[in-house]
Amino acid sequence: MENQVQKKRILSGIQPSGDLTLGSYLGAIRNWAALADEYDCYYMLADMHTITVRQVPADLRRHTLTQVAAYIASGLDPEKNTLFVQSHVPAHAQLGWVLDCYTMFGELSRMTQFKDKSAKNADNINAGLFTYPALMAADILLYQADLVPVGGDQKQHVEICRDIANRFNGIYGDTFKIPAPYIPQVGARVMSLTSPENKMSKSDKDPNGCVYMLEKPEDIMRKFKKAVTDSDACVRFDPAAKPGVSNLMQIYSVSTGKSFAEIEQEFDGRGYGDFKKAVGESVVELLRPIREETERLLADKAYLESVYRAGAEKASRVADRTVAKVYKKVGFLAR
Repeated sequence: MENQVQKKRILSGIQPSGDLTLGSYLGAIRNWAALADEYDCYYMLADMHTITVRQVPADLRRHTLTQVAAYIASGLDPEKNTLFVQSHVPAHAQLGWVLDCYTMFGELSRMTQFKDKSAKNADNINAGLFTYPALMAADILLYQADLVPVGGDQKQHVEICRDIANRFNGIYGDTFKIPAPYIPQVGARVMSLTSPENKMSKSDKDPNGCVYMLEKPEDIMRKFKKAVTDSDACVRFDPAAKPGVSNLMQIYSVSTGKSFAEIEQEFDGRGYGDFKKAVGESVVELLRPIREETERLLADKAYLESVYRAGAEKASRVADRTVAKVYKKVGFLAR
């Protein structure tokens, strides 16, 4: 057993700021389940990041618990994956502050997400919104993660994390493992159904643009029927000229396993009405078992609590070791 190769460690997280979207599932969660055999996987519910924007406390608690259940229902076996709530591991805040002091103002000013979120929340541009890449760096570096599964839009945060880690290591010697972004081959970038030039997001102004993982089948069908297409009535993959149709093809492809060529052939000479109905039905069937299992798990609060408690304990053991090492390096007196 001694010469067993140590698995590379993966860390990722999603904010429980609302219901999980179809985009989160197809782009991230669905692919995570397959990684457990090959990697040592840590998945957190990033509730500390969530409060950079005002939340209704009761809703945040409910979304967090529902997200734990949805993770498990999506195939993340708690025996094989460490599932935990970020705020249950104090080391995130402890390392976050230290890294704030090793992150430059100019670096944070250049973050595109800060600019985007500031524009959307002009009445609440708080310090946390500005410094959260340092907390995100702490999230990753605490676990000495080798890889961080991210969408293309989050690559900038992994890059600043690498810069902070290299800066700290340069001053104090080898402390942090330098993580690499892991962009899964099959991760679909799902766009809004009503404005396909934007990513599908729970903060979408138009409620018809976003499909949720736990949504009722009739609501999912209604949204797909209203999805934006174009006037040329031809199912063809061309993201530049046909963003709406191409987005629907991508969703249908990931839901059914069919290639774009097969989809084009299937709907050759058929109208968009047929196509949108087929995409909607494929998504309903894909999500049905997850919704049913999530509802079953939510009825067993004691089980969910046992999962996130065990996850926090395991995560804390790893994270606390990193914090102890960092505290010693920066010169804090041992407790």
